[in-house]
This record gives sequence, structure tokens and C-alpha cells, in this order.
Amino acid sequence: MRILVTGGAGFLGSHLCERLLGENHEVICMDNLFTGRKHNISPLLDNARFEFIRHDVVDSFKVEVDQIYNLACPASPVHYQHNPIKTIKTSVMGAINCLGLAKRVGARVLQASTSEIYGDPALHPQPESYWGNVNPIGIRSCYDEGKRCAETLFFDYHRQNRVDIRVMRIFNTYGPRMDPIDGRVVSNFICQALRGDDITIYGDGKQTRSFCYVDDLIEGMMRLMNTEGLTGPVNIGNPGEFTMLELAEKVIEITGSKSKLIFQDLPSDDPKQRRPDIALAKEKLGWEPQIKLEEGLKRTISFFEKIV
Repeated sequence: MRILVTGGAGFLGSHLCERLLGENHEVICMDNLFTGRKHNISPLLDNARFEFIRHDVVDSFKVEVDQIYNLACPASPVHYQHNPIKTIKTSVMGAINCLGLAKRVGARVLQASTSEIYGDPALHPQPESYWGNVNPIGIRSCYDEGKRCAETLFFDYHRQNRVDIRVMRIFNTYGPRMDPIDGRVVSNFICQALRGDDITIYGDGKQTRSFCYVDDLIEGMMRLMNTEGLTGPVNIGNPGEFTMLELAEKVIEITGSKSKLIFQDLPSDDPKQRRPDIALAKEKLGWEPQIKLEEGLKRTISFFEKIV
């Protein structure tokens, strides 16, 4: 097939492009390189089935494709709060442009949504049926509400125009090619540990996250795209739940670092708990994560040791 990946030079996008090429598809990678990096896709540029287009999904575009993976949007608080208006435009206008293209060419289109849909959840773990607890006017709202609006657009295009959609809700993902300065907790802890700096814990460190290794995430994403009759939304993430303190201690143990823990105030609207209910993914996709946190951290640390 001929497949468009928006945000294809980003952390997840570059892994997806690589996997699609490995399955002999033609891949068009579109990215404005705001948070994506050319070096993430540099090994792919000589492949005759790979094409890179530097373009912003906020602006309209036309390509002839069979499938569209819409991954374009800054995904870490540092990046999406840098220009919040741009962030929400990327989610909303990007969704409209991808859906319009899918309608015109008859392509199937997948939206990379997020666990941030659930906000600071009052229900734990979070099933797809939960509507969430989101602050619509907070400093994270540009991302949370942008992604919620994108989901609305996907289902309205599906109902009104019969566009063939897939919506996946991505929970915290980590692995090689994460940006060392994007402010995400895994990359933060690893970089601080490798440099021997103090490891920064926000709040009391008892807030939890669930960490999915990138290879598992991409497998779930592709299974959802290629499963007939399932629009979603579908949670894709690892149900293993860890506190920030547990994660920091594991990173220190694996790296052998002498870093000490320091505590700072918890950022506004930071969720206290996050764990996916993946019963639907297990039932409909036959998917569940295979890589344990310790193994995934070792692979990720090995990547960061080369660049920190």
C-alpha cells in the first residue's frame, strides 16, 4: 500500500515509518520538523519506497494514498505549551485536513489520540467508555482539548461522510529516539542519571504512570489500522503501573548512577493516576504489550548513552 504518516519524523512516527517500510509499503513521511527530527528518518532517505515532505498539517495538502496515520502534534508538555495556540490548531486543523483527504481518496485514516483525553481521571483504570475529567481552560488544555476535538471530528466525518476511521488512545510511550530535552519523565530521568545530576521528582513522587515500550505501541497501532470494522477508540498502552519514585529508582539501578532525588512542586493539572484498561485491545486486536519495563529501560538507556 501507499501510506501517509503525518508527524513521521517524530519519535513514534519514525518507528512507524521504519516498520511500514519493513513490510514493503510505500511511505510518505510528512513533518514540519517542529518537534520531529530529520536524523530520526535519515537511515530511511535512501529507500526508494520512502518519501519525505516538509509540510505543516495545519495547511492543506493533497496526496494519493491508501492509508493515513495522523501522528502530527507536539506530545510533551514542554513542546505543546511552548505555543499552545499552534498546538490546538495542529490537532484540529490537522484532523480536518487528514479527514478531508481520506474522504476524497477513499483512504482509511487513523488518529493518534492520547490518554490525556481522560484528564485527571476519577475512574481507575481508564476504559474507553470513560468520558474523562479535563480542565478546559488550564495550561495543558491546548493538548487535551485539541485531541478531544480531533476525536469528535473523526467520528463526525465517519457518521456524516462514511470516512473509514480508526482512533487509538496512546498511553505513555518510551524508547529509542525520544528527544532528550522534551521534558518527558523517562527521558528526563535517564538523562539526569547518565549525567550524574539530581533527578527531579515533581510532587511527592507517588503519582503513577503506565509505560509502554515503543515496539509494542507500534504493533498495537498497526493492528488497529488493519482490523476490519473497528473504529475505536481503543486504548493502547501498558497496564503495568509505577509511581515516579519507582521509575526513578529503577533508572538509577540500571544506570549505576550516583544521582540523588530532589523534589519540586507538581505542575498545574498534572494527573495523579494513569493506567489503561486494555480489555478491548486484547479482545479485538489480540494485542497486549510484551516488553517489561526493565527490559525497555535497558534498551532506551543504551540509546541515550550514545547521545548524552
